[in-house]
Amino acid sequence: MAETIRRADYFYPIVDDRPGEGYRILAGLQDRDISLVAFTAFPIGDGRIQLDMVPSDTEKFRKAASALAISLTGPRKAFLIQGDDKPGVLANIHRKLADNNLNAFAGNGVCDGRGGFGYILWVRHDDFEGAARALGV
Repeated sequence: MAETIRRADYFYPIVDDRPGEGYRILAGLQDRDISLVAFTAFPIGDGRIQLDMVPSDTEKFRKAASALAISLTGPRKAFLIQGDDKPGVLANIHRKLADNNLNAFAGNGVCDGRGGFGYILWVRHDDFEGAARALGV
């Protein structure tokens, strides 16, 4: 299977870096039957963490976050890339950006253990449409 690259909306809350905060949000979303196609969390300093979430259903996600009193930033744009894991697959994606003088802001990927991979790729807002063209999206 060739890679599929699609535009994705992501949202994020900033939460305190303390035990159970991520769980509280994820469990609340689970209780409201929210499916996430990507999730990543990382420290941003001063005892705070950013939780980036790509929901499968944006409107349902927004309603659930509102009901849970989760203060979100977004939607913001990223690319969700999935396909067969093979040597060089990420290099080829980044080559397309580099060939067009575009820079990846951040990326997070994982192999699924069955021969596939998923990758979320962020570029700066001003570069998003150019990156979409370079990636053929």
